[in-house]
Amino acid sequence: MMIAEELEQVINQWLAINSPQKDEIVVIGCSTSEVAGQPIGTSGSTDIAKSLYEQMTKFQKQTGVHLAFQCCEHLNRALVVDWQTAVQYKLEEVTAVPVPEAGGSMASYAYRQMEHPVVVESIQAHAGMDIGETMIGMHLKSVPVPLKLEQRTIGHARVRAARTRPKLIGGQRAFYGENTGR
Repeated sequence: MMIAEELEQVINQWLAINSPQKDEIVVIGCSTSEVAGQPIGTSGSTDIAKSLYEQMTKFQKQTGVHLAFQCCEHLNRALVVDWQTAVQYKLEEVTAVPVPEAGGSMASYAYRQMEHPVVVESIQAHAGMDIGETMIGMHLKSVPVPLKLEQRTIGHARVRAARTRPKLIGGQRAFYGENTGR
């Protein structure tokens, strides 16, 4: 199966389990090296990034979410977002331009494709997808809830998706009602 088809399957399973809502932020962490079957950070691929980016933008158009592409550790896992997302969510822009060697192939590809890209240092996303164990947890709101997907790999990389839910507070006497998460 091709990488784009595998990501499409993951997205369809994700949507069937729990569809992100319009205007929510979805963080994407991706090691194209891992997708290619190589250790993270060793064999970045623009071709793989392109294939995955095309599927993610289809997902974005379908759902109305905002995408945030996580950079690699060399840019402290900063994120590439559209300028309008940064304005809407009052995200602080930092000065950096991701390149494959410092930022990663996925984030640098996304940066070059977006009409008005900016890099932000941190974000509190409503949901996320981690392709290749890139550690997106620092960018998710409390409380992350992992989603059980049948399609567990894209290429050779493990894939995990998560949504978030509000914290349950109040202890034994608290009543949470029907709406304890999306």
